Parts: sequence; structure tokens; C-alpha cells
Amino acid sequence: MAAQAYEDIPHRGLITVSIMLGTIMQVLDTTIANVALPSMMGSLGATQDTINWVLTSYIVSAAIMTPVTGWLADRFGRRELFLASIVGFVLFSMACGIAWNLEVMVLFRLLQGVFGAAIVPLSQTFLLDINPRERHGQAMAIWGAGIMVGPIIGPTLGGYLTETFNWRWVFFINLPVGILAFLGSAAYLPRVARRIRGFDFFGFAMLSLGVGALQMLLDRGGQLDWFNSVETWIELGLSITGFWVFIVHIVTAKPGEAFIDPHIFRDRNFVTGLIFIFVIGVILLASLALLPPMLSVIFGYPTITTGLVMAPRGVGTMISMLLVGRLVRVVDARYLVVAGLILAGWSLYIMSGFSPQMGEAPIVISGVIQGLGLGLVFVPLSTVAFATLATTYRTDGTALFSLVRNIGSSIGISVVSTVLIRNVQVNHSDLVGNITPFAPALKQLLPGAAAGDPATLKIVDGLVNQQALMISYIDDFKLMMIVCFAAIFLAFLLRSPKKARQAELPDEELSTAFE
Repeated sequence: MAAQAYEDIPHRGLITVSIMLGTIMQVLDTTIANVALPSMMGSLGATQDTINWVLTSYIVSAAIMTPVTGWLADRFGRRELFLASIVGFVLFSMACGIAWNLEVMVLFRLLQGVFGAAIVPLSQTFLLDINPRERHGQAMAIWGAGIMVGPIIGPTLGGYLTETFNWRWVFFINLPVGILAFLGSAAYLPRVARRIRGFDFFGFAMLSLGVGALQMLLDRGGQLDWFNSVETWIELGLSITGFWVFIVHIVTAKPGEAFIDPHIFRDRNFVTGLIFIFVIGVILLASLALLPPMLSVIFGYPTITTGLVMAPRGVGTMISMLLVGRLVRVVDARYLVVAGLILAGWSLYIMSGFSPQMGEAPIVISGVIQGLGLGLVFVPLSTVAFATLATTYRTDGTALFSLVRNIGSSIGISVVSTVLIRNVQVNHSDLVGNITPFAPALKQLLPGAAAGDPATLKIVDGLVNQQALMISYIDDFKLMMIVCFAAIFLAFLLRSPKKARQAELPDEELSTAFE
């Protein structure tokens, strides 16, 4: 009966293509606009400090609205919510493209984040729903490819559109993709039975306070010199308060009344999956945030060349996911996760050996290895995390999965950026301390500098700055390598779906959810 139910879902391939178009469109917007910020400043009359609100408004609004996806899907229907999200996202993308000042742009970006928040978790839910359990690995491979390749090609595509046309096309590009995603989804997405449940406004408000304040802290902390700013302390206090009150509230609430049912956290695979996806978020986007400025400043690569050098990373991810989608059916997912973490750690070890004198080969090789490794981790993890979770919790679970991944990315980017800035100062001081007029090496290589020639001293200063920055990048790569290898031990907390308690509803029961 279950097999028949899945066979009766028509156009599974077209459904997959349609929802993945919407997913890639939304994921691209988290990174595609970054490279266009300098061009926006002149058009919108913004400064270096205020232009960052274009990114902050989107990130904060999307983070706040992601956890409410489960309730909205139950109340209005998954299909209806997905279609409304695509329409709203595309409309406000177009509005961003015609924005005439910074205030209007920030408002439109905020609303774009509100509508885009549900797209990624719903796409994951749909792929799990329309495929039988034995094909979940392949479904998560397709979903993961869109999630992980999107941030990689985003900066390159954004740079190309900005240089070839102008920054407004960074937003206009969503129109054709959104139209295709909407038409395909409207035509083929199955209707799902609604489940009416009450809305826990207090729980939502506290979680929104915690998530929103945390995202503000992470996004603006670097500009405000972190805890030397009163604003940062206020955001930290609000975040801790929001999360603490939310946790107490859901634990003490009556059954069925909490915003997120605390029973969802009884599933060990799901909780371990949340921890893992947090680590993956740190490694994936933190490394992507470091590489473009490193290649531009130290190696002098233009935007297009940077994109071409980083493209093999996406190719490695695609290859890995195509293979692991099939391997996860015959190989214990925990072994695949460990193998992926080892490959990702190895790539970061290679990156810790970068130098300004090297060619493009080490960058390409390490990128391919890291892409292979992250693909090996992402697909089995996305499969195992939901293998034993009841279907009634699936939409809430995918929303939490996306939220934790995004928070991990924000924390990772903030940490590596802060460490980079601090280490540049430390490394510069250490290097300068060894340069004196009496140093034999300086006298031999640059006698003009030893004699105090201003032109030669300027060259020396440039070399010191370059080396200090390169060492700081290497320190960041080493830090991420340690995090990656340390995460291997989390794999032992995962349970094989075949041996774990099957908390999920039977497939026969799932089939009745489709009208």
C-alpha cells in the first residue's frame, strides 16, 4: 500500500525540479548581493557602515521567520505556503532592484527575508514526503546540491551581473527562476492535509527575540568592535534572555501548546544532526567568506578569476552528492559522515600551507577535496537526522535544521573574521620586531631599507602586511581544521536507522496525508 501511495504521486521529477529552482533562488540571495554592496553605496546614498543593513535586514528577518514555518504549513497548507513564499520572494526581489534609497532597500530586503524563510525547509520536507524511505538518500543529495552549491556560485554570479550590467540585476535575476518554480510547483505539487493547531505567540516572540538579537550581534559585532560597544552587550543580553525564557517555556508548557513540541528533541539522531549541521554551516560558509578576499587582496585575482578558481569546489560537491545518494543505501551513513569530515579536514590542512608565491593548483585541489568531503557529510546527515523522526514533526524539524545551519554559518563567519583581524595585528607586530637596520638578511636583500631609504621601506612594509595577512588566513584555516576533526567524534552519537527505534509513522499512514 505504501509503495502504491508513492507510485501514485505523479510527476515526481518535475516536482523536484520546480522546488529546487525555488530553493536555489533563495539560497543564492544569501551571498549574491554581497559583491554588489560597493556599487549600491553610490546609487542608494549609503555609507560603508550603513550599507551593511542591506544584508543584516535580510538575515535577521529570515532567521526569525524560519522557525514558524511548521505552524504556517499546518495552518495554511504546505503547498499554499510554498507558492505564497515564492510569489512574495520574487515580488520583493524586484522591489529591491528598483529601490531608490537605503531605507526603502532595507524594508524590501526585510520583507524578502520574511517570504524566503520557508522555502528551504519546505523544499526539504516535500522531497522527503514524495519519496519512499529507500530513496531519501538520493532526494537529500539533490536537495543538498542546491543548498551547498548556491553559496559557492553566488559571489561569482553576483560579480558577473554587477560588472556586466549593474547591481540591480542581482535581484532581477530571480524573476525568470521564480516564475518557473511557481508554475511547476502550482501544477504538480500534491496537496497535503492541514493540521490545525494553536499558535504559541509567547514562545514565538521569545524565540524571535533570541534569534534576532543573536543575528544582529553576529552581523554587527565586527563593525562595533564587539564587546567594546554598548549595543553589542544589549544584543547579547536580549539573545540570552530570549533563548532562556523560550527553553523554560516549551519545557513547562502543556502538551500541544508549545511553539515547538519539546518531544522533537527526544530523537537522538535529530539532535545530533542539528549539532552536525551547525558544524557544517561553520565550515562551509566560513571558508567561503575567507577565500574571495584572500584571493583578491593577496593574489590580486579579479572577481571572475576568483569565481573560476573556486568553481571546482562546487564540482567536487556535485560529484560527491551524486555518488553518496546511492552509497547511503548500502553503506552505513555514519561511515560516510566520518569519511567526509576526514576529507574536509584534509582540505583545510592543505589550505593551512598556502603562500603568496603559490599558483592556482593548491586552491583548486583543496577546493575539490573539501567539496567531496562536505558532500559526503551533508547527504547522509540530512538522511539520518530525519530517518527516525515522526512525520508529524517533519516540517518543524526541517525548519530547525535550516535555522541551526544558518546560525552556524553566521557564527563561523563572525569568528573567523574576528580572529583574522586580531591576528593580522599580532602577526604584523611579530614580523616588524624582527626587522631592524642591523638584521643581516635585510642588509643583504634590501640594503636600501637598512640605510633608511623611504621607497625601499615602503616595499618592506607592503611585504610585511602581505605576510601578516597570509599568516592570519592560515591561522583561520587551522582553527576550522581542528573544529572539523573534533566533530568526527559526534558521528558515534548517531544511530543506524535500521537499529534505531522507528519513531516515524508507517508509510501506510503517511499516504493518507495526501489528498
